[in-house]
Amino acid sequence: MTQIFDNPADFADEALDGFVAANRGYVARVDGGVVRSTEVPAGQVALVVGGGSGHYPAFAGLVGPGLAAGSACGNMFASPAAGQVYRVAKAANAGGGVLLSYGNYAGDVLHFGQAQLRLNAEGIETRTVLVTDDIASAPLDQIEKRRGIAGDLTVFKIAGAAAEAGLDLDGVERLAIRTNYRTRSLGVAFDGCTLPGADAPLFHVPAGQMSLGLGIHGEPGISEHPMPTASELAELLVSRLLADKPYDAGNRVVAIVNGLGTVKYDELFLLFGKIEKLLTAAGLTVVEPECGELVTSLDMSGLSLTLLWLDDELEQLWAAPADTPAFRKGNLAPRARRELSGPDDAVASEAEDTTPAAADLGRLAAAVLAQVQGVVVEHEEELGNLDAIAGDGDHGIGMRRGVDAATAAAQEVSTAGASVERVLTAAGEAWSERAGGTSGALWGSAVIAAGLALGNKDSYSGGDAADAVTAFVDAITALGKAEPGDKTMVDALLPFRDSFLTAFDGGASVSAALASAAAAAQSAADATASLRPLKGRARPLAEKSLGHPDPGAVSFGLIAARISDYLDSDSPLAASAAGKGVQA
Repeated sequence: MTQIFDNPADFADEALDGFVAANRGYVARVDGGVVRSTEVPAGQVALVVGGGSGHYPAFAGLVGPGLAAGSACGNMFASPAAGQVYRVAKAANAGGGVLLSYGNYAGDVLHFGQAQLRLNAEGIETRTVLVTDDIASAPLDQIEKRRGIAGDLTVFKIAGAAAEAGLDLDGVERLAIRTNYRTRSLGVAFDGCTLPGADAPLFHVPAGQMSLGLGIHGEPGISEHPMPTASELAELLVSRLLADKPYDAGNRVVAIVNGLGTVKYDELFLLFGKIEKLLTAAGLTVVEPECGELVTSLDMSGLSLTLLWLDDELEQLWAAPADTPAFRKGNLAPRARRELSGPDDAVASEAEDTTPAAADLGRLAAAVLAQVQGVVVEHEEELGNLDAIAGDGDHGIGMRRGVDAATAAAQEVSTAGASVERVLTAAGEAWSERAGGTSGALWGSAVIAAGLALGNKDSYSGGDAADAVTAFVDAITALGKAEPGDKTMVDALLPFRDSFLTAFDGGASVSAALASAAAAAQSAADATASLRPLKGRARPLAEKSLGHPDPGAVSFGLIAARISDYLDSDSPLAASAAGKGVQA
């Protein structure tokens, strides 16, 4: 149980502030995460890692000479937002380009990918290497779909050592890709972890059982087994990993036994001893192993085994010195501290000559977002519990963080008389920044797209509402790349759009079309209970998801219904908008 906090919503930020205060010789705080506080040679490739908080020493604990140049740090178990990744990478860049590396999770892929596009557009050459070491999350012939767990360490260490050795971006990327391919991991859990402020773990493992194939975001395993002895557990982990070894595997391996939070060192050492004997019996030489807490999951009771099959080049880089708050190897000469100016402040928006109609619609948009906030707050716990069935349980809290930030931003700019375009752009950016995760990226981009579609016009009609609905949906489908039947928000989103456009094109008012669309969305969300997830963190746990609707689809259906009810009411703002040409 996570017990030390003031406000659970501030846990990740305050923990990161405290980490920096305890490690100023290694790291400096920047907006979005941390970077090295020591001098970095000009022209050196900057390895920027990151992910959700709650996994210490990953990811901030691995920042320092010989390893990462910076870490973007998201909320608890949620990916950092694109803006956070961008700002950390900008601060870490030393002129040699940036390599982004992180676990293969949908939210991280979306946010880091958006940051990469922005960095490349500004002339900072940026590449990405995803970590895909977890053999439980996809078969070997779909290795690109696997998620990243404790194998993060091997990829980060090799890439960081290559950068420290002076290799260019091509060379660092090549070695990171090779390391990832030659890394395999498998984890087990004996019980779940508890998010700050929660009164129960995200999942429980039945007494006398062990869950095989867990994730590091609180996801339960893919199967349950009777609790083994230490020797049986060692045999299980080693045999599964050796059966999945790379086609060009040699006989020298790095072995990493990683504790996930509650299993402590004496137990880990006991297990490592048995694993080492099995590997030796299999004809393998164990090279510079690691045994301890390296990638955790808050207070999860569990552990994982990682194997990296070495070649001569990788072995040399694995053995190279590194000096970070949580991972030290060999000796490095002391380095002078540097003065960090941090990334440039956001450029102020250009002056806008807002039309009265756009300002009225901007105030309506802020009021609608306040309604969205209300329904998310009301259902936050329900959405989290639904997500925990086959995910990590953060959907409710992620939506809450996003909509709280979006509503506050929208209220601030709408009060100043901004256009609906600016109101929704500010709201979308705030949503993405604060929520992180897949939902943060999707909702933030969609809200911005709707604002751009509405623009700053002299008058508005129902056709503008249809354009905004279309833009909202297109942003999510283009960014998330989910298809109907994948068991995602898209399964409720597309029926919403189709129903709205069909009703509106048939002569219905905006409010009538919205009511029809909201009903279609809620019905479609309920129907996702019969689907098997084909995308996202729930995909490896498809059997657990059957019989339960997708939380993203459910939250969208609830929001659509609340907006429909509000715009069909006697709201003065809705009436005002109707008077300006929008058929409310």
